[in-house]
Amino acid sequence: MTEAAQERATAPHPPAARIGTRTRSVPRWWPLPAALLLGGLAGGVYGAVSTPEYTATSYVIAVPTSQTDPASAVGFAQAYSRVATQVAVLSDAQVAAGVPVGTLRSHVRAETSPDAPMVAISASSERPDTAMDMANAVARALTANASHVKKDTHVELLRFTRAVEPTEPSSPSTGLTTLVGACAGGLLGGLALLLRPRREAAHTTPTVPAPAAAAQRGGA
Repeated sequence: MTEAAQERATAPHPPAARIGTRTRSVPRWWPLPAALLLGGLAGGVYGAVSTPEYTATSYVIAVPTSQTDPASAVGFAQAYSRVATQVAVLSDAQVAAGVPVGTLRSHVRAETSPDAPMVAISASSERPDTAMDMANAVARALTANASHVKKDTHVELLRFTRAVEPTEPSSPSTGLTTLVGACAGGLLGGLALLLRPRREAAHTTPTVPAPAAAAQRGGA
């Protein structure tokens, strides 16, 4: 090996050779706690500013007459649960409910059980008294419409229980929205951690060749 090659081999490495070995000032896992914090904050703000919603439920029951069997009553109860939110019923209930048909259609739902002849009519509103009035009004209108065809269906629809004014909101609390937001943020932060190493590997800066290899080329 010549004297010039030995000097190049013992010379200090240039700064470019140490690009891949620089220490990180920020931990690699920082997106996870940041996403948790932002998600929880967003969920808490949503729960604090959103208006609470109240839900009231009224029940009606289908009773078979002597000319039919209980199985038919179950089938008609399911049919009436689909009719309860139609315009023909809601238009009769809007006066007693004190709200237009469009509000009833978007805030009233009807559900039934596959093995019980009972229909649950639930109404939601920002005011608990309005929710109660809507549920009771739709239940009365449904039973009135069913009485018009009782001779043909041989099934009578009766009011089982009245809706009462709710005392607690049915919408999610601020604590629940905060928890949901934090979970969503943690999920996004975890996905960011999974995708980040691939990006860093694709953008790795090539390092300067080793001194020994450079010395061999110089000697040659």
